Amino acid sequence: MSVPPLVEPAPDLSVDEVRRYSRHIIIPEVGMDGQKRLKNAKVLVIGAGGLGSPALLYLAAAGVGTLGIVDFDVVDESNLQRQVIHGQNDVGKPKAVSAKESIAEINPYVKVNLHQERLDSSNALEIFADYDLILDGTDNFATRYLVNDAAVILGKPYVWGSIFRFEGQVSVFWAEHGPHYRDLYPEPPPPGMVPSCAEGGVLGVLCASIGSVMVNEAIKLITGIGEPLIGRLLIFDALEMSWRELKVNRDPDTAEVKELIDYDAFCGVISDEAAEAVVDSTIDVRTLKQWLDARERGERDFLLVDVREPNEYDIVNIDGAVLIPKGEFLTGQAFEKLPKDKQVVLHCKVGGRSAEALAAAKGAGFADAVHVAGGISAWVSQIEPDKPSY
Repeated sequence: MSVPPLVEPAPDLSVDEVRRYSRHIIIPEVGMDGQKRLKNAKVLVIGAGGLGSPALLYLAAAGVGTLGIVDFDVVDESNLQRQVIHGQNDVGKPKAVSAKESIAEINPYVKVNLHQERLDSSNALEIFADYDLILDGTDNFATRYLVNDAAVILGKPYVWGSIFRFEGQVSVFWAEHGPHYRDLYPEPPPPGMVPSCAEGGVLGVLCASIGSVMVNEAIKLITGIGEPLIGRLLIFDALEMSWRELKVNRDPDTAEVKELIDYDAFCGVISDEAAEAVVDSTIDVRTLKQWLDARERGERDFLLVDVREPNEYDIVNIDGAVLIPKGEFLTGQAFEKLPKDKQVVLHCKVGGRSAEALAAAKGAGFADAVHVAGGISAWVSQIEPDKPSY
């Protein structure tokens, strides 16, 4: 499906701009007209992380005149493996600010707007209103549904990308011309079923592969060339080095999007069972430290269980913890390994997985089990800062 150009061309290009973009301009399908459209375009990128990094760099290099960046996070050392818009000297700096500085080095003719706030139902429509096109590179379902619904309400197209370990997905959603995200994913997965990149990892170079395709689609939409991925889902497997395409149709049963909702509640951070289980069964890391010290003195006895995956455990762990991944709690295998005569204390990376494991443990009769809020991330931050984080 081809669509008309998304924006009108700018009045002109300066001599310096013509020199800069000459390799675009000599492409017949782009030409002077297409480059002027890129100059006049306003593109909003959600997230300056793994996908946002290459997307912002290539959008800037391509000559998109105005770029908006939505990001309220700061650069962490663990980001540098894949978030190539940031460098070592940017650690601790707001990602949006770091990205803007990198863009200025790539192309001083690009205007950059910073939106250093959490995107939610109260501000999405206002932020989106000033842009022609949205690129969504976020890694959580709540934000994806929010971006979709805001774009549908405003009638704007958006390019969506997703990455996990070795696989990436890309599509273009535009309700006026084809399906949108809810046609592909009518309901979010159950809480905790799909791990985030922070929990499951991602091959760094995969971000470049998927991010570059997203920019390719943005350029096509802006200039009106080629056939964008409207109604098509492109799937990349980096291990097999294969691309495959699936057709996405409008679902007649998809409810009409009329307003923004509470997307955290819609997607659920943890299941209802886990939310109920953690009530009065949660301790913080400082309490855990006191308990471990008391156990060392022989004044308290309990089993500390790490419910993360083995690769995570190899990066960093709490001394004295035993590894039993969350999946074994959900299948019931874990309960054969748990003592009946002592309390069980569960932890994961930040608390979500241990809450789900806690619900399963309580359902199996471990009534006095507890979990650790903040998990090992809070432990490293507050108790053992010399240990690595991820």
